[in-house]
Amino acid sequence: MVAKSKSSRSSLLSFLTNNEMLVAYLFILPSLIGFVIFYAIPAVRAIEISFLEWNLLSEAKFVGIENYQKLFADDRFWSAMQTTIYYVLWNIPLETLLAILMAVVLDRFSSGVSNLLRSIMIVPWLLPNVIVALLWLWMLDPSLGIVNQILAIFGISKQPFLGSPDQAIPSIAMINIWRHVGYKAILIYAGLKVIPKSLYEAAAIDGANEITKFFRITLPLLRPVLAFVLVTSVIGSFQIYDTIAITTDGGPAGSTRVIIYYIFEQIFARRINMGMATAASVVLFAILVTVTIIQNTLLRSGQSDLADYS
Repeated sequence: MVAKSKSSRSSLLSFLTNNEMLVAYLFILPSLIGFVIFYAIPAVRAIEISFLEWNLLSEAKFVGIENYQKLFADDRFWSAMQTTIYYVLWNIPLETLLAILMAVVLDRFSSGVSNLLRSIMIVPWLLPNVIVALLWLWMLDPSLGIVNQILAIFGISKQPFLGSPDQAIPSIAMINIWRHVGYKAILIYAGLKVIPKSLYEAAAIDGANEITKFFRITLPLLRPVLAFVLVTSVIGSFQIYDTIAITTDGGPAGSTRVIIYYIFEQIFARRINMGMATAASVVLFAILVTVTIIQNTLLRSGQSDLADYS
């Protein structure tokens, strides 16, 4: 019996060893189950609800594409989409450029100093969004905020920041850049560590300066990491909500009503309209999928130039 048991275990071990794909699926199975239950099924259900007229209190009524027709005819929807894109254009370029700059500077320090700086840089990202929003709401207060106090030292008049329709979106972008740029810089820093130093040494022998090495070696070899950073940043930027809910509540004068806030209003603030809300969610999902595919195609995220240098 003991010999038979050992033989069975040996056969099972041999089977698993020779079927690496099966082993891989077994390892991802828990995450796959969670994804199906908490993401895939709700996503399919949301698409179904988008074709219904439903206020959660009465029986749902199938209305076909009527919700989408109302959505595309709603000026508030297009205004929210425009505001979202405006925020993305403020947030993504500045955050990415600052993250690259911080990562390059971080790479120049010794390992001890680098470890300390990385520990400090990750702190804002670890803070809850609500705490960060409340902190900056106080700091950007037009009357008592510390930021205006500092500006006064340099002779700059007080700024309304979150209280101004023109400054609200840039201010919210600044808040979220402060929170996420350190984390993105650490991701890019990790990508820098993969680049062989011999490439820079060979380029220096050929007479290349720092700028040439950055654009000819660093940026091309960082492309997979930058693709990941850009894709996740764009998706996160389109889903901005909590910072706006805490600081401006969609104001002033609707200047910070982004698409997620519009969806929130459809369910809670205006009237319970699950059909319109989920229709807007489906449209947002389609936009994000399209943007992600375009980004991955243009940036060739699945390819690395490192093999060309080997």
